[in-house]
This record gives sequence, C-alpha cells and structure tokens, in this order.
Amino acid sequence: MLAKLTSKNQLTLPKAAVEAAGNPEYFEIEVRAGQLVLTPVRIQRADAVRAKLAELRLGDDDLAEAVAWARRTEGRRVAEPKAGYKPVRKRKP
Repeated sequence: MLAKLTSKNQLTLPKAAVEAAGNPEYFEIEVRAGQLVLTPVRIQRADAVRAKLAELRLGDDDLAEAVAWARRTEGRRVAEPKAGYKPVRKRKP
C-alpha cells in the first residue's frame, strides 16, 4: 500500500490498512531504523479528565478537599465552596 505525505506533513492512511488495525482514531508513532511504525492507541476518558485537571491547575489537595466536601454534604442542598484555583483564561489572538 502506498501513502503520500503532503506539504503540511499530513499522511492519509489507506482505508484497508486502518480497517485491518481496527479503525483506531489515534496512533503512537515510533521511528525505528529509518522506518515509521504506527501502533493503534485507545485514548481513555481518564486521560481527558487528567488533562482538564492539569489545565485548571488542580492538585491532589484540591481534589481531596472537593471529595471531603461532597461526602460531608451528601444528600443536603448546600452552596458549593468557592474555587481554590484561578481559571485559566484563553487569550484572544
């Protein structure tokens, strides 16, 4: 099978190759002896959660405090505590 690299370094994989690999959305790429080796990878939801926590700059202490608060207030209607972090604001281009 043949695939062409575009001027933007994009590669279109042949449909038959992708289907044979189980139709993955993501691939891990390694370079071995001048060859590109693609390995199908499944992205887990936990990875997305970790990325969001990192983006919000929430640490273990923040999470422990949130869990403790939720356990203390289980079944009751209470106001949420103020956030102990500053949201990351996206800059305008």
